[in-house]
Amino acid sequence: MIIKTRQERLEITILRSLNARMGLSDKDVTNYLILKKGFEGEQKSDVWLEGLSEGWLVIHDLLLEYNYNKFQIDTLLISQNKIYPLDIKYFEGDYYVEGDKWYTSIKKEIKNPLHQLSRFEMMLRSLLDDLGYRYPLESYLIFNNPDFHLYLTTVNTSMIFPTQLNRFLKKLNAKPRKLNKGHLKLAEQLVSLHLVDPPYPRLPAYGYGHLVKGILCPQCYSFFTDFLGGLLVCNSCGCKEEVESAVLRSVAELQLLFPDQKITTKVVHEWCRIIKSEKTIRRILGKNYKRIGSSISSNYVPRND
Repeated sequence: MIIKTRQERLEITILRSLNARMGLSDKDVTNYLILKKGFEGEQKSDVWLEGLSEGWLVIHDLLLEYNYNKFQIDTLLISQNKIYPLDIKYFEGDYYVEGDKWYTSIKKEIKNPLHQLSRFEMMLRSLLDDLGYRYPLESYLIFNNPDFHLYLTTVNTSMIFPTQLNRFLKKLNAKPRKLNKGHLKLAEQLVSLHLVDPPYPRLPAYGYGHLVKGILCPQCYSFFTDFLGGLLVCNSCGCKEEVESAVLRSVAELQLLFPDQKITTKVVHEWCRIIKSEKTIRRILGKNYKRIGSSISSNYVPRND
């Protein structure tokens, strides 16, 4: 049973939008691509875990805190007798280990993921002890990119490589799976402790006037260029979208980038750009939002119903 699903981090969503609307520096592009690739790896792991048999509690994407230190768990599996924290690594290419240090194939040192695994296992164990739970932990690094290879001189059973994923899943499915209300209480308690990280931790400076206006294609994130028969058409990938859906998606994007911006017909008309008729914008906003005020300067807010 999935107790908590995984959501795309707001940082990724915002960087994707900014990359299309203003262009990002090389540093910000690199950060965006690393975050995006990591999320793709986590999504692939979620699909893989759909093969887990019934009788498990699954918590995706937990951000917890212990003694003023935050730690993130990509996936937490709760079984009858044990808890399995999984750290997902979507590394690509060749890596090697010398002593206690990890390197890429071009001899660039990276953080030792085993140290990270040990750190969050220690904090999770302390947190569980404080909550009154004494389940043993068994943590794993999951490498799920088929184009990854690690050169090792010793065997470490806490690392699961792409060719081992199916066997590891079979191993988990062979574990005792009889859960009770105590297991569910633990899962719900951990989810209640999940922290919502500040949504804008590593973003470049941007302003409304510096962003290119228009509606982004939901598939390739190019700008829609054609408006034909009530449909917006992307010349880059061929995607088609109904105008109402596209406008509402763009309003959500505008609110994410500028949470203090009032939603008015004029602002949305300018933001969407490709929709030439203000009347169309007003109709869509009136249908899906609550109108505040009756003058030309009225604005729209989400409905409560």
